[in-house]
Amino acid sequence: MGNLLGWIGGQAAIRFMWLLHFLPLRFLARAGEWIGVLAYYIAYSRRRVCMINLAKCFPHLTDDERRVLTKAHCRLFGRFVLDHGLLWWAPTTRFLRHVTLEGREFLHGAPGECIIMLAPHFLGLDMGGARLAVERPLASMYQKQKNKVIDSQILAGRMRFLRMFPASKLFSRQDGVFAVARTIKQGVAFYYLPDLDFGSRDAIFVPFFGIPTATITGVSRLAKLTGAKVVPCITSMLPGGGGYRVKLLPPWENFPTADIEADTRRVNSFIEEQIRDMPEQYYWLHKRFKTRPPGEVSFY
Repeated sequence: MGNLLGWIGGQAAIRFMWLLHFLPLRFLARAGEWIGVLAYYIAYSRRRVCMINLAKCFPHLTDDERRVLTKAHCRLFGRFVLDHGLLWWAPTTRFLRHVTLEGREFLHGAPGECIIMLAPHFLGLDMGGARLAVERPLASMYQKQKNKVIDSQILAGRMRFLRMFPASKLFSRQDGVFAVARTIKQGVAFYYLPDLDFGSRDAIFVPFFGIPTATITGVSRLAKLTGAKVVPCITSMLPGGGGYRVKLLPPWENFPTADIEADTRRVNSFIEEQIRDMPEQYYWLHKRFKTRPPGEVSFY
């Protein structure tokens, strides 16, 4: 019965999003924000996770200020969900009109140079990956969703633009670092999202907003294995339903180093800087501090 209800709910959600994607983006954004406000009031457990994360990362804020930030985040999250209709079904010309790219000079690098796109978990990251996939062969990773209908649609949506270049690939987390490294060496840029808590495997504890945080070392390891340049990629949601801006930043110098911990600290420090510029757009609903050092009590 649970599987059946999940299938029905997934189908209903996808059909609803398909109908809404015909709306102008500013109306779609307003509808998404209203859904986000509703989620703020009814999704207590995720609201609590968001508040705990903000308390850890921004202890100088008052409870009221964190509630305001949480509500703003939920509004944008609702918009982010509905905007996937643009990603999944809108004509390519419409998609490109609403998702712009800056820093094109960093897209390909020098001849023969491998590239890792460092893409932190801001809400627009799916739009960013799709926008880059229009421009060049791209690889990324995919994590399965619990609802099979939703999982199938998200997977199809991610593959939609990746299919524009035959060399593009989508990996599962079970494929391993060496499979990814081989693809990078073949000249396919890797769109890498390394800032979730995946447990203690392949992770070390380094500071994130001053808190020891389990962080995977993949950026440094892959850069060492492939000789790739790390090009930061930040996707931001523009106000008022104005679409998305994908911004590529200059490749990092002196990276990687011989010190994998220092490299991983640098990754977290960079992400912190970007979060401070638009804190309401970071993915706070995830339990970023779930894995704790031995003997430390869970935050959640």
